[in-house]
Amino acid sequence: MSDIARRLLDWLFPRFCGGCGRLAEEGHLCWDCRAALPYLRPPYCECCGDPVGGRVGPSFVCALCAERSVTFARARSVVRYDGPARRAIRELKYRGALWLASDLAELLESGVRAHYPDLLDFDVVTWVPLHPLRYWRRGFNQSAELARELARRLGRPAVALARRVRPTPSQTALTIPQRAANVRHAFRAAVNARWRGARALLVDDVMTTGATVHACAGALLDGGLASVDVITVARG
Repeated sequence: MSDIARRLLDWLFPRFCGGCGRLAEEGHLCWDCRAALPYLRPPYCECCGDPVGGRVGPSFVCALCAERSVTFARARSVVRYDGPARRAIRELKYRGALWLASDLAELLESGVRAHYPDLLDFDVVTWVPLHPLRYWRRGFNQSAELARELARRLGRPAVALARRVRPTPSQTALTIPQRAANVRHAFRAAVNARWRGARALLVDDVMTTGATVHACAGALLDGGLASVDVITVARG
């Protein structure tokens, strides 16, 4: 597309920032919001990627991961669920701002390249599924939208490898044990013969305690995958 055509489209259909609502010059996050993104910095848990304060060794594992039998190999997030990142994710998730998937997938790509530099480790990109009832109400799965865009950027297939077989309440107001119980047995693998033994990258929008991706990754391993790593846009 020529610069003239792009400027004409921007004039006819102005792009508004998903972080602050002002006009965005590039994509759908303005430069001020991009600069204000709360990127996660080390040190963090080697397993789940949760940042920790103070000085720890390179193989530090947080208390939560030490207490549970973690199913995913590693989990990493790009930014904190705060500021413009939080607003953009909520616009995508609750207001159907699907045009933000590209900008958020750009963050995911940066996280993959930073934390998983050997992209050949992954055969397939997949996502945390919604229960059919919630999907029907929302009309889309934000994690699937992010995963498909990320897969396109990485040159990997995006495949639905899990189903949500039990509707679950929102995790927002639940304690850590309640979150784990809420999603226990909520997922079932849908892995066909082609993907058995594959190494998957599991995508979600936000990770808090990791209960959801832990349960989903466990179902995927039970379904025949060799390994599951996790990438999310934000950490709650």
